[in-house]
Amino acid sequence: MKAGFVCLAGAPNVGKSSIVNAYLGKKISIVSEKPQTTRNRINAILNLPDAQVVFVDTPGIHKPVHKLGNYLVKIAIKALEGNDLLLFVVSAERFGEFDRIVAERIKASNTPFIGVINKMDRASKQNVEKAEELFKSMDRCLSIKHVSAIRNEGLDELLKNILDNLPESPAFYPPDMITDKPLRFMVAEIIREKIFALTHQELPYSTAVSVDYVEESPTLIKIWCTILVERNSQKPILLGKGGKMIKKIGTLARKDIENLLDAHVFLSLHVKVKEKWTENDRNLNELFKDEL
Repeated sequence: MKAGFVCLAGAPNVGKSSIVNAYLGKKISIVSEKPQTTRNRINAILNLPDAQVVFVDTPGIHKPVHKLGNYLVKIAIKALEGNDLLLFVVSAERFGEFDRIVAERIKASNTPFIGVINKMDRASKQNVEKAEELFKSMDRCLSIKHVSAIRNEGLDELLKNILDNLPESPAFYPPDMITDKPLRFMVAEIIREKIFALTHQELPYSTAVSVDYVEESPTLIKIWCTILVERNSQKPILLGKGGKMIKKIGTLARKDIENLLDAHVFLSLHVKVKEKWTENDRNLNELFKDEL
């Protein structure tokens, strides 16, 4: 039996969460074309007949310009500690300063890594070559793999390489467990994903979701949630004309929550203004109290 923790590290929007979801066959980490979608360390557990791989999904490492960004980078860097293996993920679409920042953090971790070039379905030859050069220049690079998570290409070979480099160990989690995150966290993340998908500019980054109450019965799970925004002007945008936007967010989120829980769900969403919460240390400490 092999088991180990495999942390995915990379700049924002390189497809770390898409790789995790492709392996699990379920939406464990939310995804979006917008950068900095992932805010928390998420353990996604892949159970195989003779192995257990605990994928550690992390926020993208970047140069933060706001307090919220500072917290995300701290979470991502802390998540690099205590792993058996790292996946240094870059995008074949682009290569730049943030990738080199990640490289320095990976060097400091002193953990062996596999260089993963994702989004090969949209590859730029020049960017792929730059990424390969960077990987080859780093110590403790075990191999370089080309994948497309969205097309499920190259993932079998990557998984084999991961398993080859994990230690002999008993499993860390029960075989029926796919994440160590509680229901409330998963529900909040699904709702936040829909906000990222349906709203624009700075609004998705100014929102947070809290699950206020869950009531379970044999036939229905009722969930009440609050979506925080940081300015009064953002509330009517999130609600939409005649409540159309918040209804659409709720409808899409409910479908994904029902798929996750395999149960009928009633979902109630409420919008509340909390001025400048993304710049308030007290609010951010409460939001990320389990991460730092």
